[in-house]
Amino acid sequence: MAAFRWSAISAGGDVIRGVTEAPDRMIIVEKLQRQGNVVLRAEPADRRGRMAEWLQFDIAGGRRLDSARLSTFTRELAIMLEAGQDLDRALRFVVENAGSSRAGTVLAAVRDRVRGGSSLASALAGEPRSFSRFYIGLVRAGEAGGTLPATLNRLATLLEREQSLNASLRSAMVYPALLIVAAMISIFFLLDYVLPQFQPIFEQAGAQLPAATRTLMAVGHVAGTAGPWVLVVLALAGVLMHRALALPAFRLKIDGWLLRLPIVGRLLRETVAARLTRTLGGLLQNGVALIPALAIAKDAVGNLAATEAVESAALAAKGGTGLSGPLGATGVFPPRTIHLLRLGEEAARLPEMALKAADIHDEQARLMMQRLVALAVPSITIVMGLAVAGIVGALVTAMLSLNDLAG
Repeated sequence: MAAFRWSAISAGGDVIRGVTEAPDRMIIVEKLQRQGNVVLRAEPADRRGRMAEWLQFDIAGGRRLDSARLSTFTRELAIMLEAGQDLDRALRFVVENAGSSRAGTVLAAVRDRVRGGSSLASALAGEPRSFSRFYIGLVRAGEAGGTLPATLNRLATLLEREQSLNASLRSAMVYPALLIVAAMISIFFLLDYVLPQFQPIFEQAGAQLPAATRTLMAVGHVAGTAGPWVLVVLALAGVLMHRALALPAFRLKIDGWLLRLPIVGRLLRETVAARLTRTLGGLLQNGVALIPALAIAKDAVGNLAATEAVESAALAAKGGTGLSGPLGATGVFPPRTIHLLRLGEEAARLPEMALKAADIHDEQARLMMQRLVALAVPSITIVMGLAVAGIVGALVTAMLSLNDLAG
C-alpha cells in the first residue's frame, strides 16, 4: 500500500485535501469521483515532509508559461492527440518545440510526471503557476470522459479568445499612453529648459519678465527640483498600494468601487462577465457539476467583488434556486449575462448559453475600448495643445515686452 496526497473540489464547492493509502492512485481518483468530487491532484506522498514540499514549490515558483505559450501548447497538444499520437509522443513534440528554455523546463517536468505514471491533469497540477484550476479541471474531466483531444481543442479555443481580448485591450491603451508620456515630456522640456533661457536676457535689459512667464518659470523650477522626489514618492505610493491590495478587505472595497465607475466600471463588468461565463461554460460543457464549476470559475474573474458575488450565488444555488436569480441579485454582472444564463437554465442548455454570453461580452468589451480610445486620443491632444499654447503664449509675451523696452 502506498500513500497518496490528493486535493479535490467537493460537491459543495469547497477545496478538500488529504492523504490516503491505496494500491494505486486510480483507485483514489475513482473513489473521490464517485463521491461527487472534482479531483485536482492525486500524487504519491513522499517522506520529505511539509517543509521540503514548500521548499520545492519555492524553487519551481519562478518558472511559468505565459498566456501565449499556454494557448500554443494546448492547441499543439490537441492537434497531436487528434492525429492519433499517444500522450507521451505528443508531449515530447511540444517540449521540443517549446520555443524558450523556461517553457521547455515546465513542459518537460509535466512530461516526466506523465512518464512516471501520473495522469495529465495530475502532472499539470504540479505546475500551479502555469496551469490554473480551471485548466486542470477541464483536463481532468476530459480524461475521465475519454474525450481529452476534443476537450483540449475547446480549451485552446477558450484560451485564444481570452488572449485575444486581453491583447485588444492592451493594444488599445498603447497609443493614448504614449501620447500622455510625449505630452508630459514636451511640457517639462519647455518649462525646465526653454523658459529659463529668457531670464538672463531680461536681467541684462534691466527689466522684469511678465507675470505669466514668471509663473511658468516658477512651475518649471519646482518641477525640475522636486521631480526626482516626486518620482520617489510615487514609487513608494505604488509599493504601499500593492501591499494594501493584498489585504482582502481593502481589495474588496477598491474592486467594488471600480465596478461602480460610470464608464470604466461598465467596461470592467463586461470583461468580468466574459471571464465568468467563458470559464463556467467550458467546465459545464465538459461534465463538471454546477457548484464545483462555480468554485473554479470564481477564481477566474479577476475582481474580488465579482468573486464574492459568485460565491453568494453559489451558496444560493446549493439550495436549488438556480444560478441566474441569485447572480442577478448581486447587481455586479450586466443584465445581459443574467438574461442569457436564465435562458440557458430554462432550456437546459446552460453550457452553450454561457459560452454564447462570453462571446457577446468579449465583443462588447472590444467595442467599448475602441470608443474610449476614440474619445481619449482627441481629448489628450486638445489638453496637450492648450498647455503648449499657454507656454508658447508666455514666450511670445516675453519677447514682445523686450521689443517694447528696445523701442
